[in-house]
Amino acid sequence: MTPRLVIVGRPNVGKSSLLNLLAKRKVSIVDPTAGVTRDRVSTMVEIPGTERNAPPITVELIDTGGVGIVDRLDLGADIERQVAEGLAEADVVLFVVDAQQGVTPLDEAVAKLLRTSGAKSKPVVFIANKVDSTTFEADAWEVMKLGFGEPVMFSATTKHNLHDLHEALRDAIDAAPPRDESDDDTTGGELKIALVGKRNAGKSTLLNALAGQQRVIVSEHAGTTRDSVDVRIAWPAPGSSEKDDSDGKRHPNAFIAIDTAGVRKTKSLDGDLEFYSQHRSLRSVRRADVCLLLVDATVPISQTDYLLSQEIQKHFKPTVIVVNKWDLVGGRMTQEEYVAYLEDAMKGLTFAPVVFISAKNAEGLKEAVALAYNLHDQAGHRVGTGELNRFFERIFHERGPGANKHGKQPKLYYTTQIDTHPPTLAMFVNDPELFDHNYQRYLMNRVRDELPFSEVPIKLLIRGKQKMSAEERVAAKLEE
Repeated sequence: MTPRLVIVGRPNVGKSSLLNLLAKRKVSIVDPTAGVTRDRVSTMVEIPGTERNAPPITVELIDTGGVGIVDRLDLGADIERQVAEGLAEADVVLFVVDAQQGVTPLDEAVAKLLRTSGAKSKPVVFIANKVDSTTFEADAWEVMKLGFGEPVMFSATTKHNLHDLHEALRDAIDAAPPRDESDDDTTGGELKIALVGKRNAGKSTLLNALAGQQRVIVSEHAGTTRDSVDVRIAWPAPGSSEKDDSDGKRHPNAFIAIDTAGVRKTKSLDGDLEFYSQHRSLRSVRRADVCLLLVDATVPISQTDYLLSQEIQKHFKPTVIVVNKWDLVGGRMTQEEYVAYLEDAMKGLTFAPVVFISAKNAEGLKEAVALAYNLHDQAGHRVGTGELNRFFERIFHERGPGANKHGKQPKLYYTTQIDTHPPTLAMFVNDPELFDHNYQRYLMNRVRDELPFSEVPIKLLIRGKQKMSAEERVAAKLEE
């Protein structure tokens, strides 16, 4: 069972800085602007042992939005609902206050929430943040009047008393009441699926539909999602009509869905917050196993859609093109016509499978998830050296590249698969320059037609080599 630790507090007390420090990487966006964090942002963290030879404890650490925030998009109620749901699923609560500002009415509101909500029976680690050194500790004792005992005097900036914080967290985890095992979906090693697309394509609506609950805030306002939010989803979701009746090859229990901020043209970004949100979205593409590229069926494919598809291709990520809001298209276009339109508008991803869904109505979810798992399996397939050599020798014999202007003839020595995720094929030849872009594209088309990589990106590396060594010839024969 993986303990869930939920961070709560009013805006700007350093909750996101605390999460980033414990995670040892920048997970949540940190900015002086109040209310940057809106959704629950979670990550897996190791809490180190505080005694000699004590093993670390792996926990799920969850950041929440500030209680009492006045949001310019009027999302305050949505943010507080996210906080309440985070508290409901927490095993341990981290209550953070700003020791330098002292107790405010909003701190008292958070304290009241912890006493009256479902979190009242759960261990609370009371943290007085921004105690940058011992000289700040004298003024920090004021926060004890909130009624949560002696706080951990701590600084997420200077790491002051970090050892004490680790000790308090481990003690609270030990004191946490046991959780129902059926409620645990953090088994580790889950497939990471990034939901990417331009603004208002329906990424957050899709994530909530997959999760079977309001896991992230959905709003008619563009740009509601700021952080990239990792959500572990039990599949099929509890209460979902999407039943798993697959052929038995693979029955996933859970996967990680990464909700991302909507991507837009760089010149249209409004300040640092949008810049960092977009940067996190693109970084989520890099750390995902599979991408679901959402396009809005009700509007034309834009330059932003195309540029995002190029970013995905650059990192060789298996991709499902998810056409959302298909229920709003009516009979104006058939699916076959739309696929032809996509192939023309998003060149380079013509091999990617297309699925039509309505995230709002929770239609088509099972097919989208099944395709994601299928693509991951394709990207992990390995073809033997003997089979690859026979295949490429036949293709080379049927149609090889021509000689250069000096009459030099191309020679193919051998081919081997050197990696998976993405499938990476290394072709050793006498002169790589004889194998131009057009011929490489021809080879890729033949590979997709005849090898088990029909719907995933493939890396083809063409390397110069004088000849095949005796050891390589023996290895190739053994592969056969």
